[in-house]
Amino acid sequence: MVNNTKHVKEPLVHLTRRLNVSPLFAWLIRIGAFILSILVCCIVSCILSPKVNFGSFFKYLFEGAFGSSKLVTTLLRDLAIYLILALAVTPCFQMRYWNIGGEGQAMMGAFGCSLVIANTAGKMPVWATIALSFAAALVMSVLWAVIPALFKAKWNTNETLLTLMFNYIAVCLGAFLIKKVEPKGTGILAFKEGTLSSLGVSDFWIIFLVAAVMTVFMYVYQKYSKHGYEISVVGESPNTARYVGINTKKVVIRTLLLCGLISGVAGYLLVSVKDSSFLSDSTTQSTVAGRGFTAVLISWLAHFHPLAMALTSFLVVFINRGATQVGNMARLGNSYAGMMVGIFFFFIIATEFFINFQIHFRAKAPAVPKEDRPAPAPEEPKPAEPGRE
Repeated sequence: MVNNTKHVKEPLVHLTRRLNVSPLFAWLIRIGAFILSILVCCIVSCILSPKVNFGSFFKYLFEGAFGSSKLVTTLLRDLAIYLILALAVTPCFQMRYWNIGGEGQAMMGAFGCSLVIANTAGKMPVWATIALSFAAALVMSVLWAVIPALFKAKWNTNETLLTLMFNYIAVCLGAFLIKKVEPKGTGILAFKEGTLSSLGVSDFWIIFLVAAVMTVFMYVYQKYSKHGYEISVVGESPNTARYVGINTKKVVIRTLLLCGLISGVAGYLLVSVKDSSFLSDSTTQSTVAGRGFTAVLISWLAHFHPLAMALTSFLVVFINRGATQVGNMARLGNSYAGMMVGIFFFFIIATEFFINFQIHFRAKAPAVPKEDRPAPAPEEPKPAEPGRE
């Protein structure tokens, strides 16, 4: 009798989802990934430059972030800017509306602010220019956020692609403004009056306090407000939201309105408080300078929790500032710091995989003693061929 049973070979590696992961276990993996990312950055730096060793790498890394009171102030100010931009896209992501346009929305806020300052500075009282530039920043940023929301609500367009394309349109509009205002200039609009910084106010304290207030506001908004509850319900299941009477189109537009307002504040702070200038050459060489794209990762890695975003923003700014110092001392180029931040993001994103999944390897089959092996089945006699006895 022939046995036709097929034995399915177990795969070498297979994954299973972890259930009921404890917060302690998750944070231990994240901390380990952060330490490992720093060590990999150190090894890569030592390979790239003979001027860098383990001791000098960590020395310059911490000096670049905490070497003086001015550097600490700069670190906290940059942290606050990243935090505001991350807060701007958080309600969208919580709603599962993938708004990748935080860069362009903040850029349009800076555009509106610069447009007013360039045309009214010195022609009206300073307080009037400041008020009008702030209003223009909010209006332009909200407009840039609501247009994709209307397309999504009306025709169910792909919001990821549309908001991404709007980023590059915003950069082109900024370059057009600079060319119109200063056709023979250096490609940057510098403002000596009409900004908050021209009044002698501290850029650090304004930006830091605005970020703190917005963080508390977003935490309360998400956790305790009716609008925050509706956002979470729409994000979990739009069909369930419609069943319980939530107008999903209204929620989408209202949420993008809020995101546009926060992005407009960020754009205004970059022009009127931090830089007193406006630059728009490319997505990396502009007033926003790619911070909007980094803010997307900051928000996602913090699981859309406003307080956790402060920690994620700090880690990003710390590595960026420290790596800049290492790159300057070893003459590794301007792109070195960005590469180090990329390594950090690679390891932190990988942690989410190991937190949510467990890897299993195929167990080696135990050896069976020869005397315990089953005897082979006797072969059946072959039937005689026709025509032969």
